[in-house]
Amino acid sequence: MARDDEEPLPRPRARLERLTLDMLGIEELNAYIDELKAEIARVEEDIGRKQSHRSAADAFFRKT
Repeated sequence: MARDDEEPLPRPRARLERLTLDMLGIEELNAYIDELKAEIARVEEDIGRKQSHRSAADAFFRKT
């Protein structure tokens, strides 16, 4: 689908700040990985909660 103005679409904004990894030691990198894994788990939990709410709403409004 062509757009009228033919300008490139804006890139989505990064949600996380990209760290410069060169200056971090192994322990710091492992700690950073643990932080990222915790954030991923938090987001996955929220997705599950929202899917549950959506399923409940779909069931409520389902036409027979």
